[in-house]
Amino acid sequence: MTLQRLTNMEQQKIEDEYSDLTQEIERLRSILDNRELRMNIVKDELGAMREKYGDERRSEIVFAASEFSIEDLIHEEDMVITISHNGYIKRIPVSTYRAQNRGGRGITGMRTKDEDFVESLFVASTHSYILVLTDRGHCVWLKVHEIPRGTRQARGRPIVNVVDIPYGHKVAEVVPVREFDEDRYLLSITRKGLTKKTALSAYSRPRKGGIIAMNVLEDDQLIKAAITGGDDRVVIATKRGQAVYFDENKVRAMGRNSQGVRGVSLQGDDVVVGMVVVKPEEVEQSHLLTVCANGYGKRTPVSEYRLTNRGGKGVINIKTTDRNGPVVSMMGVMEDSRDDMVIVTQNGILIRQKVAEVSVIGRNAQGVRLINPDDGDQVIDVAQVINQDEEETEGEEGESAIDPTSEEISESGNENTAEENGTMKTLWREVQKRTGWK
Repeated sequence: MTLQRLTNMEQQKIEDEYSDLTQEIERLRSILDNRELRMNIVKDELGAMREKYGDERRSEIVFAASEFSIEDLIHEEDMVITISHNGYIKRIPVSTYRAQNRGGRGITGMRTKDEDFVESLFVASTHSYILVLTDRGHCVWLKVHEIPRGTRQARGRPIVNVVDIPYGHKVAEVVPVREFDEDRYLLSITRKGLTKKTALSAYSRPRKGGIIAMNVLEDDQLIKAAITGGDDRVVIATKRGQAVYFDENKVRAMGRNSQGVRGVSLQGDDVVVGMVVVKPEEVEQSHLLTVCANGYGKRTPVSEYRLTNRGGKGVINIKTTDRNGPVVSMMGVMEDSRDDMVIVTQNGILIRQKVAEVSVIGRNAQGVRLINPDDGDQVIDVAQVINQDEEETEGEEGESAIDPTSEEISESGNENTAEENGTMKTLWREVQKRTGWK
């Protein structure tokens, strides 16, 4: 094909395109100037639509609106809830944490102020509830999605600023609840030895101002509460070193406004210092960790305590001699526990040590020294810290513990401490237990 012929073809193409555009402009102008023509076009297009989509309606349109809550607009996902000893609370998505190989550096689970530490940790859905119980027996609800969402380094917010606690009340216990089942119960104990069991279904209707969880007497206070399965076993320990061990079914279920029944018989100025709920299948692996005011303590297998009826004086838990002083705290730990405990004295001295390093001794023993307080000082509080896997420091190099999809990146370039490493690993164990992830 010669160049002249090719040029003529291109010119003809342009002229044809110009002619087509001129005709289309005239047609569109005629439609805009003639209303009858416009209506005929609309009629023809609607007829074509009817022919194509003219089948029977499958959906039903009703003029009604059903009630919905804010939860319907919130995506359900698992959150890691952390509560510090001083009452700071926050939530973090589980995607912030992922598994590390042994020997990894770990990541920060929570930044705390001086003399504060993470005391409670659990995994709960954004649609789950948290029951906040006060020392006066008041109960308020808190949805997990209402807990302030923080970063890994954040300390969180004081729990008293998140829920409406009545004036003069103090938070005694925080209990996570997913379902308010009829066959599960909330078991509580007061300092004067009264215990009460109430079906969880009694707490299934939240109220803005809270409800009465237990009718606590004026000179008494609620100190501990736990969720039970109906056939668990309960250990109640007193300041004078006694402990009563009985089946949960010895306590009948009752209403929220009741005072409860006697769980242990107290003598003189004796008071309850702790309560532990033990699953029947975990009795052989469960220990009681008891600490006295003068810094002595011990671990004793639960299997050494004989089952009795509730309301009795109980058996010897630890001898409260002049050497030991009265019992300050009693908590349940597992035989192979990797957790730590923090002992706090009246003068503000703290010591942290592994639970596994506390000697396992029989009921009648006085225990071993855990802390040596100064003259005039004594232990006032003991708390179990939910982390520590510090022994796993050798072997394979660990992967990064930060999820690549997470926007939270540590602002510090320093290596994390063993405490932070243990916190991350404990978080991951809780996530695996809650979700079944590997």
